[in-house]
Amino acid sequence: MVEMTRIPAYEFVFRSSSDGILIADAERIITAINPAASAMLGVLAEDATGQQAVEVFAQNPALINLFERSGDQTLEVRLPKRRLALGIASTLGDGQRMVLLQDITEQQEMDTRREALVTAMAHDLRNPLAAVGGFADLVEKSGPLTAQQEKFLTRIRQTAMKLYEVAGSLVDLAWIEAGMPLVRRPVQLDGAIERVVRQLEDMAQEKKITIALSVQKPLPTVMGDPSRLQLVIHHLVHNALLYSPSEQTVAVHSWGDDHEVYFSVADRGIGISDEEIELVFDRLYRSRDDRVREMPGGGLGLTIARTIITRHGGDIWASSNLGVGSTFTFVLPVHR
Repeated sequence: MVEMTRIPAYEFVFRSSSDGILIADAERIITAINPAASAMLGVLAEDATGQQAVEVFAQNPALINLFERSGDQTLEVRLPKRRLALGIASTLGDGQRMVLLQDITEQQEMDTRREALVTAMAHDLRNPLAAVGGFADLVEKSGPLTAQQEKFLTRIRQTAMKLYEVAGSLVDLAWIEAGMPLVRRPVQLDGAIERVVRQLEDMAQEKKITIALSVQKPLPTVMGDPSRLQLVIHHLVHNALLYSPSEQTVAVHSWGDDHEVYFSVADRGIGISDEEIELVFDRLYRSRDDRVREMPGGGLGLTIARTIITRHGGDIWASSNLGVGSTFTFVLPVHR
């Protein structure tokens, strides 16, 4: 029996990895293909090795693109038997091209079921809530009301609207907290940050708020779910804009080193009292400050943000001075 210690570590990882690994030389001739890639693609390693990638995978244009393009690339690759893989490619220093295939078939099916559940639950919750709001309007039209009755109707409408807005988010939060799998792929947050800022430009312009963007280029890579991490950034920047008065500045900053990546959003808005700073991440919690309660929101954005960051092995926190402003920061481990 061959002792495991005699097998080079890279060869052990190459052969035992559940992800498919393919390596081609500078001429794009396949030099190595591990057992997982062979099984995923339905090709024998001995038949593929020594052949041009474009010839071996002539029926798979996405996979050919990963070999033919330069630099880091990420594409979805169709596999036999209606399966799907995430293909990640990179060029090595000597011109070799390495392609990593991660089978995401089950992940995609889970995402589809999640979306269906969110849609169904939101529909089943929102219809009755819309009816509650409608009956509140009918009561108001049925005859003269006292000041107290008007107050009660206003509260009914506000509560129904709040529940209506958070219906989908509640299901999404339950899904994440249940430990359902997240996508795991290399992510550079600078792209997600820039997309969020573009998405919220109209809101900033409407309130005459300047978004001061300061992002290290390039940011170190983290491993995680790109859409979920972008959702966290969106919640934090949106909140900063929402709770800031007009003609102020919201500072968005991201930086990192060999170990961690940081992201922070600082505003000059309402701020948070010392008594509430530890409660803002709690589910459905909203400040008792009347200025906050006048704003739309269901108290789930920060809870979802904390859950996602925690699931990625990071941490998130807030610092604030009431009446001066708040800063929200999260940190994620760097992918090596």
